[in-house]
Amino acid sequence: MTGDPDEISVDDIKAVRAEGRAELRALMRAQIDIGRARRTPPERQAAPSPPGHRPGAWPTGSSPPGPPPEWSYPKAAWDAAVRHYRNTQHFPDQPCDCGNCPVDNPEETR
Repeated sequence: MTGDPDEISVDDIKAVRAEGRAELRALMRAQIDIGRARRTPPERQAAPSPPGHRPGAWPTGSSPPGPPPEWSYPKAAWDAAVRHYRNTQHFPDQPCDCGNCPVDNPEETR
């Protein structure tokens, strides 16, 4: 025996058996509860928010990231890319007229 106060000794079992089945069940249930309490990690406290912080807001002195770099392409480049995609998906056997494909080699290699 390790000397743990929650540990059951042989003498404890003999005494509980002499008292009856209900007492033994209560002892076993108490032991199960003690084991569960050991397994369950203690609840962690939430980290304190910095002073002056508004929930859901960006921290003071910072800002959200800007737009992605692909949004800075001109509209004509977007339109040509969309036209090229549509031509290659819907009309793969025809030459592309997007304006970016080479004229001398109409077949695209993927």
